[in-house]
Amino acid sequence: MNLAPPILEVENLRTWLSGSEGVVRAVDGVSFSVGRGETFALLGESGCGKSMTALSIARLLPDAGRILSGCVRLDGQDLLQLPESAMRDVRGSRIGMIFQEPGTSLNPVMTVGAQIGEVLLQHTKLRGRAAQARVLELLDAVGLPDPKSRVDDYPFQLSGGMKQRVMIALALACEPHLLIADEPTTALDVTIQAQVLDLLRTLQKQMGMSILLITHDLGVVSEMAHHVAVMYAGQIVESARRDDFFRNPAHPYSRKLFASLPDRQTRDRNLAVIRGRVPSLVAEFHGCRFADRCDFAWDLCRATDPAWNIVESNHAARCHLYNEAAGSREGEAGGPIAGMAQSSACGPVHPGTDAPLLTVNDMKVYFPVRKGILKRVVGHVKAVDGISLTVRAGRTLALVGESGSGKTTVGKGIVQLLPLSGGSVNFDGIDLSSLSAGALRGRRRDFQIIFQDPYSSLNPRMRVLDIVEEGMIALGIGGDRQSRAARVDAILAQVGLGTEMKYRYPHEFSGGQRQRIAIARALAVEPRLIVCDEPTSALDVSVQAQILNLLRDLQSRLCIAYLFITHNMSVVEFLADEVAVMYLGKIVEQGSADLVLRSPQHAYTKALLSAVPRVRIPGKEKAVAAG
Repeated sequence: MNLAPPILEVENLRTWLSGSEGVVRAVDGVSFSVGRGETFALLGESGCGKSMTALSIARLLPDAGRILSGCVRLDGQDLLQLPESAMRDVRGSRIGMIFQEPGTSLNPVMTVGAQIGEVLLQHTKLRGRAAQARVLELLDAVGLPDPKSRVDDYPFQLSGGMKQRVMIALALACEPHLLIADEPTTALDVTIQAQVLDLLRTLQKQMGMSILLITHDLGVVSEMAHHVAVMYAGQIVESARRDDFFRNPAHPYSRKLFASLPDRQTRDRNLAVIRGRVPSLVAEFHGCRFADRCDFAWDLCRATDPAWNIVESNHAARCHLYNEAAGSREGEAGGPIAGMAQSSACGPVHPGTDAPLLTVNDMKVYFPVRKGILKRVVGHVKAVDGISLTVRAGRTLALVGESGSGKTTVGKGIVQLLPLSGGSVNFDGIDLSSLSAGALRGRRRDFQIIFQDPYSSLNPRMRVLDIVEEGMIALGIGGDRQSRAARVDAILAQVGLGTEMKYRYPHEFSGGQRQRIAIARALAVEPRLIVCDEPTSALDVSVQAQILNLLRDLQSRLCIAYLFITHNMSVVEFLADEVAVMYLGKIVEQGSADLVLRSPQHAYTKALLSAVPRVRIPGKEKAVAAG
């Protein structure tokens, strides 16, 4: 269906992984092509095989992985037939790759400038000052603040968004013919996301570069893609040109993804969710892989694997609903659109109380700048410079702003993971900074934090059961061992994970699944306040809907308060009661969510809202944000 001459052709690609539970059919017969100068978007939930498809193309599979069959042709050359020495020349020069988790992709013992310089040294003739100038040019192009002072920083000195920008600079260093972008804007706020997407579009136009875009963000797909393929359980289930896809998503799974999007119109009801989860790819499938989660499945769906069926020109779906010989079942439930857009109504969110649960007064968090042999303090970085805010029980305050503005530092300061340089944090009338270590530990049940990077916040040597149970044991809650185990099972089910997963280790999960584990850990001790630092940034829209529904349900039933740190403005519209906008360590605008989002007063707030990507459907426009 691609009209442009393809630069990349993938045919019947099968990639299997050896695991403790058996062979995982991660990529099971995937075929597609990417035209020259085209952006091809691969869309789907975590665990569907999108990233493994990208790793197969670049031949960067883990030791347990092997490509069983198929071919991957780049400019007509089958990459699967090349020796590894030849593939090393292809990677970085002809194929660039932006990985999903920059924290684990960047070398922790090399400065960011040295890492980009290494790529230039390997694949270009640039040396010395010319190479240094190119490094600074790339860091500036991807929006890294003050590149000259950051070029000698190590990855641990950068925020999550900054590390992602460095990763993008690495991938673009040699102006590759094909860029594989695996969730390239997941960790970025909307303004930097807009800059990065505009940068990618500009480079694509100048160089004729093709992009394989892997994402769960329908807004980014709408703005960037020429062609869309939806992937589910190791297979592509729908393929269409962008406008055709957004005008009429055909597969039941695709329609569910659209129904899961949060926005202002869905504040008064639960978001639509896809029941269950992506099936285990260890099993051998005999019918439609989506049948157990589909509202329109019948016996044929469970017994026979659907073939590709034409929906309209340049638009096909792997679904029996479009197979005339199979007999369509659309009429039985009122058609796919009517049935799949439904959401069950929920009661109003708990109104909370007038008394503030959390009060932050003139908080300051400064980090010393040390120089010289004696490491004397010569200045301070004012990460948080005198902010005040209030969160009431059962209410949600959204803290928004760009990466590096100090949002995460505020969250860590509130839960006393960072010492304050000034000001106070009062929780339920008690100044937390005045408590002894023992007294503070006793209060930690009341407030928890969900970190932005689930990989680095989970102990790689602990099983999921131990990770979720650890807080209950430390704080002496949850009853005996059997009761705690039952509670772990219930919490895992709430966040969309199977109970059989509790015996696995973090490295055995996708990025989105690891974030669900982190959320489960925070919920385990029944806190009164949760600081949510980008808790849905690594989640696809269907799982995000589950988590947002869960968070709001817990708030309604248990009167939990949230300080919700995010760059996803559609989540803010759905969940927040109040919004505080942060810029360079200060709050520049604060008020009710409706007032701030509908009538922003500060120029920075206006810039944030104008950068939100939008799902564009003929005759309709729905705002969504990255993540």
